[in-house]
Amino acid sequence: MLGFATGDLTGALVASRAQLDIVGFAFLASLTGLGGGTLRDLLLDRTPIWIADPTFLGVSCAAAVLVFFTAHRLESRYRAILWLDALALSVAVAAGAGIAVELSQPAVIVLVMGIATGCAGGLMRDVVANEVPLVLKQGELYVTCALAGSLALVLVKAAGLGATPATLACVVVTFLLRAGSMGLGWRLPVYKARPPKQ
Repeated sequence: MLGFATGDLTGALVASRAQLDIVGFAFLASLTGLGGGTLRDLLLDRTPIWIADPTFLGVSCAAAVLVFFTAHRLESRYRAILWLDALALSVAVAAGAGIAVELSQPAVIVLVMGIATGCAGGLMRDVVANEVPLVLKQGELYVTCALAGSLALVLVKAAGLGATPATLACVVVTFLLRAGSMGLGWRLPVYKARPPKQ
């Protein structure tokens, strides 16, 4: 619920930057918070979590209302979006990878579900709001963070340390890599075009 609520807040903050109405806030909040989990559940042939428990929709709407009336108090909404998104990414990756593990999926599927759950909601949010998706910011670590966090969860589980240490490892690895990318400029090399050889 924490991960979903944090994602909801980022969606509502993006709606505030786009100057949408309250329904637009609720839509973007729900899309962000529930989009990745919905994709995961559909791929794993599960009932989407917000259909199984509509409380999640209520949390999205509550986040939308909260941000609608308080967003103007933030000095930098974009900075708040970045850090809340980093937290939401960390929790969502752990949730997605953890559910795949509970369903006895092979390691490669666990990795994909962690990435999909963590990244899809934010990607949908940014595309709908006509912003450059955070997952595609040049050189920034984002999907890489989700992959590394999911891999940490798989490795800790394989070592027999249990679900709680595996989840914590996933959250910590994902968040630290994302924070390092935003705060310290950690990057992966990017493709640079070269003139063709004669």
